[in-house]
Amino acid sequence: MKKMDSFGKFIRSHNCAQFGDLSEWWWLPYDQLNTEFLPDNKQIGVLLIESLHKGQSKPYHKQKLCLVLSNMRHFAVELIELGYHVKYVCTSKSYAEYLESIRDQISVLHLCRPAELTLRKEIKPLIESKFIHIHAHPGWLTQREWFESSVGSSPPFRMDRFYQRVRKELNVLMENGSPLGGKYSHDAENRLAWKGEPPVPPLPIFDCDTIDDEVVALVERNFSSHPGVARLDIHPTSTRDLDRAVQHAIDVLPNFGPFEDAFSEQSRSLFHTKLAPVLNLHRILPRTMMDIVFQLDMPLSSKEGYFRQLIWREYVFHIHDVTDGFAHLDVKQSLVSNRTARWNDASSEPELHANQLQQSQPLPQAYWGKKSSLRCLDTVVEQVLDEAWTHHIPRLMVLSNIANLLDIQPRELTDWFHIAFVDAFDWVVEPNVLGMGTFALGDAMMTKPYVSGSAYIHRMGDSCSSCAFNPKKDCPITPLYWQFFERHKDEFLGNHRLAMTLKTLERRSQEQKDKDLRIFNEVQSRLSQGLPLIVSLGDVHHPE
Repeated sequence: MKKMDSFGKFIRSHNCAQFGDLSEWWWLPYDQLNTEFLPDNKQIGVLLIESLHKGQSKPYHKQKLCLVLSNMRHFAVELIELGYHVKYVCTSKSYAEYLESIRDQISVLHLCRPAELTLRKEIKPLIESKFIHIHAHPGWLTQREWFESSVGSSPPFRMDRFYQRVRKELNVLMENGSPLGGKYSHDAENRLAWKGEPPVPPLPIFDCDTIDDEVVALVERNFSSHPGVARLDIHPTSTRDLDRAVQHAIDVLPNFGPFEDAFSEQSRSLFHTKLAPVLNLHRILPRTMMDIVFQLDMPLSSKEGYFRQLIWREYVFHIHDVTDGFAHLDVKQSLVSNRTARWNDASSEPELHANQLQQSQPLPQAYWGKKSSLRCLDTVVEQVLDEAWTHHIPRLMVLSNIANLLDIQPRELTDWFHIAFVDAFDWVVEPNVLGMGTFALGDAMMTKPYVSGSAYIHRMGDSCSSCAFNPKKDCPITPLYWQFFERHKDEFLGNHRLAMTLKTLERRSQEQKDKDLRIFNEVQSRLSQGLPLIVSLGDVHHPE
């Protein structure tokens, strides 16, 4: 690829197909970049579309745009080299507008059912008019029927029943109808903090080729106002890159299980594979990784832990799918008018979005890099802005937890994840943030909110040792935790999983509660102004 003059010249020099040349055409969207989405017939036309309109629809992190565009272009080259007839289109139009403009040139356009609800909605009229013919999506490990028969089509949704059904259907980690090791989940074994051992294999650095360089330049030119820096040396795009990324996954996975919930400033990824971005583009299929993992000689807790992550990914997709993006949930809502996660001041027509706890504070600029003085938050945000990624524990127990404790509008937080993360698409980011990271969906996915004080962050991470605050003395996160439950205690009365928490809350003196409220107001006020926190916020009492 290094010797290629340019992607455009390559496409032109290979006499790529025109609509009149072939009778059958298949469109592969941005997240279906695999030949499994095509019939076993190379005498078809394959349509790939770069839409400037899509890229500008949100202020997506530049690396997310780079990853998608470069993988699309590399995949186009791979298809051509395999003998497929490819038409690669760059347009300023939306997908629907462009497809509408070619209706007189194609009788029927074939498409595997898109994963993203936004894309399905956009092209719905074209499907209903029979111009687009929908086929089954071949990228999932599981079936909607398995989900509905085990979990149902309405909340509450719970992972364990679905997970057990999948294990049985796929006969994965099973022996004589029972789970290997005597239990389905080994999550309780996977909660070790990482103290520097075992060593973490170094992350691969990828050599950028001509396509990568052109895409980086394109993104800097057309999306200069978006967050982040355009780069592709840390993201796989070519088949060679993908092979190296998979090898890195093989190297880290034996230790994935025990340290799955740990996070560290010494290693941003620890033993996580970092394959979610290319899995969500289907450059690598989940079943490929499943097969690889089950052939590795590694502990059962790591095999089961990684497989559970693959199934969680499908679980949240099914939730998003059966609820039509939560449109059918009976949950409290609130209006949202800024859909850029406060990256800019752009406002839109107010929309109603799920918000069970009626949390209404704007997303602080600390999520865009303004220093908060909370070392855990600042270092995780720095990583996200630097590489558009962090693994699931900082996402849940730092980014989402702190936003939850501050009563940040959950849709704004979700939009931030969607914009900032390289692996974020509506079907995966919305259930994870609205349903798990916050309590915006009520008990539809979780029996209680995933919140914690400083104790968890101190136990599972190492940011506290370099923080201005002491986790056992003056860290504001623990008072924020208690104030969260004081504000929302009526919502959780009768919740048996929070009975102990609410009893402890009752035992807190009025003086402690007053201090919790003062700290909450101080933190909220300073962060909303883009100011760092001051250290003399007060002592911590009764860590959770």
